[in-house]
Amino acid sequence: MWRRSASFVLDKRQLAQAYPPHQQILVSSDDMEPNNLPNPNPNTDHGISAYYQTRAEHHAVVTSDWLAQAQAAVTRNAAMPEVLPKNVGTGGGRAVGSGKAFSVIDEFNYWRKKPDLAEAVAAIMALAAFIRSSEATTMMELEIELKKASDTLKSWDTTSISLSAGCDLFMRYVTRTSALEYEDFNAAKLRLIERGEKFGEISLKARRTIAMLGQDFVFDGSTILVHGYSRVVLEVLKLAASNRKMFRVLCTEGRPDRTGLRFSNELAQLGVPVKLLIDSAVAYTMDEVDMVFVGADGVVESGGIINMMGTYQIALVAHCMNKPVYVAAESYKFARLYPLDQKDLAPAIRPIEFGVPIPSGVEVERNARDYTPPQYLTLLFTDLGVLTPSVVSDELIQLYL
Repeated sequence: MWRRSASFVLDKRQLAQAYPPHQQILVSSDDMEPNNLPNPNPNTDHGISAYYQTRAEHHAVVTSDWLAQAQAAVTRNAAMPEVLPKNVGTGGGRAVGSGKAFSVIDEFNYWRKKPDLAEAVAAIMALAAFIRSSEATTMMELEIELKKASDTLKSWDTTSISLSAGCDLFMRYVTRTSALEYEDFNAAKLRLIERGEKFGEISLKARRTIAMLGQDFVFDGSTILVHGYSRVVLEVLKLAASNRKMFRVLCTEGRPDRTGLRFSNELAQLGVPVKLLIDSAVAYTMDEVDMVFVGADGVVESGGIINMMGTYQIALVAHCMNKPVYVAAESYKFARLYPLDQKDLAPAIRPIEFGVPIPSGVEVERNARDYTPPQYLTLLFTDLGVLTPSVVSDELIQLYL
């Protein structure tokens, strides 16, 4: 969370003076810790968070800033710090049979490039491969190496909530039995590998599980408002359409990256009636809406969600007009965070293009996401079941126990 001390305010002012708004560098509060690991993500000179870069890459967003970033990213792996096991990996991952030392970042990037795979699942798969490739000889050594690998993945993008939560849940899942330290090491390592692969398998199936739960709430003749491009929401609507349910979708444009355009194209290919809205037309069309469906970048302890910018205002309008707001989110996005307001989370910076020159001295808000409090949400569809916002804290306790 953002610190609100006088020193932090002073540091923020100094940063603003050193870097004008169009080229500010995102600094996380974690970077102030004395023992913080170096960030393996070198794309910090342009100020755009890796969180937004990944979304833009998967959503086919092309801007002049993004093209420049893509060109700069070609050589980033050469200078990327790596967390390695002691010797060459021999079991799984991209290093198998190649004689190349295993890199958890390379493994993560391999999985991350798959369009249908969530960033958190990519991290889970990379950590599972890391266990297989490790040459540690004791459980303590293996757990220390795994923790370092997890920390390296989390520091790759400190603004990604799902990435951090996925790594934490994986660590908790595979190391939760203290009795492992008293077993034969090889048997214990095999159990860790089995648990890691099982957790990855569960995570991969999460979207399908949510779709089966969520499609029951889509009824014939309904009008659904969606915001942004959520793969899990798309899966819900795909399943509902395959079950011959008749509904139509109002899709916000999702400026500035226009992810709503791609979402509407996906729905049109399914034969679902879809209408594209400009973002400012949400209140104007809300009386036509029967329900709102959104995804989430993270689900926090209060039961609220962190999602694409504009989700909060849509939930406010829906709440005022007594329309249900449904959230579809995988359990690996459940994070141990408790924001009190919009400024309690590190921003995820994104490029903004208005199509016209911006006058000098005009500040531009470039945060990619906002926080929606739980009182404006109706239900959360997760692979743990259909939850009310008030139950989220209980589920978080169970996940991290």
